[in-house]
Amino acid sequence: MSATLAPTSPDRALRPATHPWLRRILWLNLVVEVGIVVTGGLVRLTGSGLGCPTWPECVPGSYTPTVEQAEGFHKVIEFGNRTLTGLLGLVAVALVVALWRWARERRELLLGALGVLVGVAAQAVVGGITVLTGLNPWIVAFHLLASMFLIAVSAWLVWRSGQPGGRLPLAVHPLVHRLSWAVVAMTAVVLVLGTIVTGSGPHSGDADEPARTGFDPRTVSWLHADSVMLFAGLVVAVWVGARLSGRSPAPARAWGVVALVTLAQGGIGYVQYLTDLPEALVLAHMLGACLLVVAVTRAMVLQRQPVGADAQTAVHG
Repeated sequence: MSATLAPTSPDRALRPATHPWLRRILWLNLVVEVGIVVTGGLVRLTGSGLGCPTWPECVPGSYTPTVEQAEGFHKVIEFGNRTLTGLLGLVAVALVVALWRWARERRELLLGALGVLVGVAAQAVVGGITVLTGLNPWIVAFHLLASMFLIAVSAWLVWRSGQPGGRLPLAVHPLVHRLSWAVVAMTAVVLVLGTIVTGSGPHSGDADEPARTGFDPRTVSWLHADSVMLFAGLVVAVWVGARLSGRSPAPARAWGVVALVTLAQGGIGYVQYLTDLPEALVLAHMLGACLLVVAVTRAMVLQRQPVGADAQTAVHG
């Protein structure tokens, strides 16, 4: 007696994660990770960093602002930013659950989502430490850089989940791929120097007792600008290399986006420096830094492209 075997389905571990609700949650997670950087910038630029002067409570004896507080509107801004951390945590939990529900075979995605969840929790603690240390500029800088790392992981989840699992072949020449890692390294350098510029300038986050790094703002600003020029040159080189060697147009397009974001960021940076750092431009520059991290991460992911039938199932964008 012979048994009829059901046709074998493709390995789910290699399928793109295309469920509509999962895609929405992936994007929502990226948006809120960028959003918390912008609202954190608003806290700093309004001098509200110590609007809640202690942590985890807002004031001794209360987790919420009180009428008796002397911090005025600053307490509302700082408490609002703290509340958003809870939203990030809920979205991160939803992301882990969604990946477990619809793409549990993609272990690399699940591990990335768990990393975001742990990172959000850790960032809440780091945020508390910044308050307890009176907005120490080095801890504030670490807080921002950690957020940028979480943005990179969140962006990686968005675009990598739309591709098949497993190690995909390069869509550009190996030399271009190696050069792109130099762009990643320079992205980190630019961000680190940017936080040092911030920690040396006028917007400390506390309107009454500003804490600064002690570096000369002009010197570190020009050092930051020099690193940006090197970064921009590398981006152009990778973009040209991707155009000349790519078997798919996606990598070159992605690096073109990086070049445009870099141009916009450079323009905002120079204008804000020449106009004595108006708050609106500083906030726009912070948003631009987030978008630059997203763009570089996206470009790195899209340098690997599926071939054959797998290419038809990938989520493009």
